Amino acid sequence: MGGMSDAVQLEGVVKRFGDHVAVDGLSFSVPTGLIYGFLGPNGAGKTTTLRMLIGIFYPDAGRITVLGQANPAAIKARIGYLPEDRGLYDKMKLGELVSYYGELKGMPAGKARMRAKQLLEQFGLGEWWDAKCQALSKGMAQKAQILATILHEPELVILDEPFAGLDPVNRDVMRDVILDLKRQGKTVVFSTHVMEQAEQVCDNVLLINRGQKVLDGSLSEIRSSGGRAIRLDYDGDGACLPHLPGVSRVNDAGKQAELFLQPEADSQVVLAGIVEAGVHVRRFDLRELSLHEIFIRAVGGGDE
Repeated sequence: MGGMSDAVQLEGVVKRFGDHVAVDGLSFSVPTGLIYGFLGPNGAGKTTTLRMLIGIFYPDAGRITVLGQANPAAIKARIGYLPEDRGLYDKMKLGELVSYYGELKGMPAGKARMRAKQLLEQFGLGEWWDAKCQALSKGMAQKAQILATILHEPELVILDEPFAGLDPVNRDVMRDVILDLKRQGKTVVFSTHVMEQAEQVCDNVLLINRGQKVLDGSLSEIRSSGGRAIRLDYDGDGACLPHLPGVSRVNDAGKQAELFLQPEADSQVVLAGIVEAGVHVRRFDLRELSLHEIFIRAVGGGDE
């Protein structure tokens, strides 16, 4: 299972709600200091598992250890948690709100206020210190929420769907926050159902479906074991793509396609076939399979 250097360990964890088994015999470990992606479709059991990591829910069976402790609720000051369903107190001033979250985690009021000022200035919200939260744009509010989550400098940061609803600019801000936490030696666990987000930042990933583990390991190990694909940007008629020699499946978006190769396929033969069919190639990259494709295959939605 896990080792002493793991920030989180789960062994055979089960969680039921009535007759519904939300988490079914789940075992995994999160190494300290890494970014760990918790991936799966909606309803896979991601949020339920994250809530068990912070003591909102308790397992019906199995064992959970967080930062060496069996009861996560007893070490809440060492954990930062951003829930999927987020919101701010509309009538509170931004500076007061962010400082308040630090105090809830045990920070002295003065230190919490100083740290809040520092973070808000750093992330472009300093001039909004005295503004009521209801005056913030959606992007500002989302940024404030993540800052409140990390204000007390937690060792373990748990983010439930942190990229949901963010525009491209704030997605980049969120990504940079996550990467900076790793540079500081923090452990980050975040859930998402969008595989591309995990591929950008994760060291390790866990893929779950219907409460059960499908795949678990380092991102590089999982991708290297999945096979090969061609990333194609093109102009013209893509109708020929599924019929090319050595191609087992195609995910074609019109101007961009992913061609999944059979084990012995020759990528140069594929390229020659594309050109011969009169398709104008703008980009042709041979790469490992995307997490999206690996997950689809693992849960039975792709070609064998």
